[in-house]
Amino acid sequence: MEDIEQDKKSSCCTPGHERASIDIKMSTRFNTKPVIYQDHGKEHTKSEPTASSMIRLEGGDFCMGTDGNEGFAEDGEGPARKVWISPFYLDRYAVTNAQFQDFIRDTRYKTEAEKFGNSFVFYLLLASDQRRNRATMVAQTPWWHVIEGANWMHPEGKGSDLEERMNHPVVHVSWNDALAYCEWAGKRLPTEAEWEYAARGGLFQARYPWGDELTPDGKHMCNIWQGEFPTNNDALDGYVGTAPVDEYEPNGYGIYNMAGNVWEWCVDVFNPYYHQQTPNINPLENGRGHVHSMRGGSYLCHDSYCNRYRVAARNKNTPDSSSGNVGFRCAANLI
Repeated sequence: MEDIEQDKKSSCCTPGHERASIDIKMSTRFNTKPVIYQDHGKEHTKSEPTASSMIRLEGGDFCMGTDGNEGFAEDGEGPARKVWISPFYLDRYAVTNAQFQDFIRDTRYKTEAEKFGNSFVFYLLLASDQRRNRATMVAQTPWWHVIEGANWMHPEGKGSDLEERMNHPVVHVSWNDALAYCEWAGKRLPTEAEWEYAARGGLFQARYPWGDELTPDGKHMCNIWQGEFPTNNDALDGYVGTAPVDEYEPNGYGIYNMAGNVWEWCVDVFNPYYHQQTPNINPLENGRGHVHSMRGGSYLCHDSYCNRYRVAARNKNTPDSSSGNVGFRCAANLI
């Protein structure tokens, strides 16, 4: 592939639109009761979280962030600090295509990728003729293509579908789309602090949700890139694109795929000084900003250029952006 020697660390993860943020009040983001989603003259009510779909996490003190050399200083991964969070619920799995389809059928909601008419797709997931189309390449990151018709229903554009992927995480969803789903489901997006607490699975300052070794005893624990990015993915973990949401082993809290597979939106506005400027009790960055935080890495991450599948790693994008490696999971308050 030509023209790939670009700034991989800052641009490989998630391409994005440069559009203004939609101002949504924090009261909407943190609804504490079942929500009635009104649309097309109908009302749709969702019930409280159940033990089968969500994990109750007790919260309390934990060490957040990192002081390690492998962290990206520009992302504000540190300094590590002790924080306290309230008990909450978190989805065991990322939201699936099947779940998102229920939302769409119930509400007839249109995602932003559908409204824009396109979204970003990684080139190895495209047909060979599409890969060679320079007109659709993103100039500074040619491994990303802007594909007409790419959206949650058609992850690689027209002609692609969700057959045999209903239990995979939904992708091509923006932060705004994720908020709409949460409202319908009577849930919310997690804060960065909640996400990291859950991802750590009770381990103290471990690099990954399962410990410090990427492949303990040679076992693959997550869906990330193997090989040389972006030209060759050996797919030793079993997948070139997304994996099922229940693939690999859960962490110590029983939560799946908190590293790799898809980036997951958090509610926070992204702030590179997050650890210096947010409180130590229930940290939340809710200032005015045009980008929001994402956590967990994706199937495109590799330690040679973007090892952001570590627990402390952070990423960001505009709230209207979508791509084939971004999804989300939901949180909820204890009632």
